[in-house]
Amino acid sequence: MHPNGTDEYLDKCHLNYLESTMETIGMGAGLVALSFWLFIAAVSVAGIWDGAKKREQKHETFRRIIESNKELDEETLSNLMALVGGSSRPDRDFKVASMWILPIAPGFALFAYFISRIAEEAFYPLIGVSCLLLFMGIGFWIAGMITERWYLQDKPTR
Repeated sequence: MHPNGTDEYLDKCHLNYLESTMETIGMGAGLVALSFWLFIAAVSVAGIWDGAKKREQKHETFRRIIESNKELDEETLSNLMALVGGSSRPDRDFKVASMWILPIAPGFALFAYFISRIAEEAFYPLIGVSCLLLFMGIGFWIAGMITERWYLQDKPTR
């Protein structure tokens, strides 16, 4: 310690600087987090709204065809019902979901490795998320294989 007390003064100045910096960082980080979540909410709402509008247009088309009182053969009617309904091949939907989820699992494991260099306590929770994604992807793939068998059994032979 310096005889005239400059060390204490420097410590107080450094502490004041750190406090003012942390307050500034806190407000900026809060605004960044808020804008991120607002963006996520806007994208989610836009996706839901877009899907609802598309379904509404499909239903309107189907309603107009029904109201026109035209005779429809069974194949055309089943194609229209598939258009209004969901996917006619859930086995493909399961496999597509699996193909989206499976590559994310090793990415999270790699992310866990790099984050653990900064914060060691984050490694195991992130590895847990990676394993969860891995098992979900495998589950979706197995569900796709099972439903594919059902589809092939129910498909009429020509």
